[in-house]
Amino acid sequence: MPGSVRAARERTERSLVLFGLESGSALFGAVLLVVSELVTNTVRHAQQSPDAEVTVHMSDHMLAVAVADLDPRPITLGDAARASGQGLRTVADLARTFGGDVHIEPAPGGRGKTVVVRFILPEGTP
Repeated sequence: MPGSVRAARERTERSLVLFGLESGSALFGAVLLVVSELVTNTVRHAQQSPDAEVTVHMSDHMLAVAVADLDPRPITLGDAARASGQGLRTVADLARTFGGDVHIEPAPGGRGKTVVVRFILPEGTP
C-alpha cells in the first residue's frame, strides 16, 4: 500500500531510539535502509500477500530485523545476483558491513517466508 515503506521505517526508527541506538550512527542508518529495502520488496514482489510483518529485536550483541510476508513464491539469496535483486544485494552488503548475515526462512505451513537480517552490534552499543 502507499505509505507502507514510510510507516515501517518510522516505526522501526522509534524502536531503535527506544533500544538506545544513536540516531546519527551508521548502524541506525543501515537498519532503516534494510527495513526500507525489504518492505519495498514485499510491496513490489509479494503482491499475493495482503500484509507484511516487520520485527526488530535487540540482544546484548546482536540486532535482528525480520520482514515476513504470506506470498507463496520462495526467494533465495541467489536472487540478489539478478538485476531485479539489487535491493536484496544491498541488504546483504549492509549486514556484512556489521559482521552480520541474511537468511530466508520458510513460513510454517509453507505459505510465505521471512527475511531475517542480523547485525553484530559495535562495541559500546547500549
